[in-house]
Amino acid sequence: MKEYIRSLREKVGHETIIQCAASIIVIDENGRILLGKRRDNHLWGYAGGSVEIDEKVEDCAIRELKEEFGLTADELEFFMINSGKEAHYIYPNGDEVSNIEIVYLCHKYHGEIVLQDDEMEEYAFFKPEEIDISLISDPIRPVIKEYLRRI
Repeated sequence: MKEYIRSLREKVGHETIIQCAASIIVIDENGRILLGKRRDNHLWGYAGGSVEIDEKVEDCAIRELKEEFGLTADELEFFMINSGKEAHYIYPNGDEVSNIEIVYLCHKYHGEIVLQDDEMEEYAFFKPEEIDISLISDPIRPVIKEYLRRI
């Protein structure tokens, strides 16, 4: 948990907070997308997380990709904003958020995948037709559905 969110949680406990987040869908040269299986809910998701105080959204997305997968994004392309009731989420620990998530696509990146031990338990590249939407983490299902619709 990042410092800003941690400080909010100390004040409000598990109550719903508005959370601004930035995320990246990494797409390899074969059109497959990178997903990681989350340790907290054992569902699949892409790199992303909360924006820190005064942090640019793009910088947050790049930071989260590096932290969660060990990759460096070379270029970002705006994809969509995920918000509303479908982006509302209760974490397994009881923390509740109303997400406003800015999502980017990344076709150009470098580095070697190294998972962050406490966040992801495994990773895989998926062809669009291989993605089982029921195994995608709840608050990002609308994003994956929209991505699959657009390709």
